[in-house]
Amino acid sequence: MDEPTLEDISDYNGLKGKKKKGVMLVIIAGLGIGLIYVGVNYFLGSVDDSLNVFDNVKTVPYK
Repeated sequence: MDEPTLEDISDYNGLKGKKKKGVMLVIIAGLGIGLIYVGVNYFLGSVDDSLNVFDNVKTVPYK
């Protein structure tokens, strides 16, 4: 079984069988992980007890 290289790989439509299913599995897994991350970040990522700071730092002292 000869693996495609960057020089002779054409496109996704040329893939058949297990390789095409493998590519789709990787794409679906990436989308699933992204959706889980967005969901967790949406529900658990907000900070309700933040403090507002009104001090403006004009200069940073250098030693």
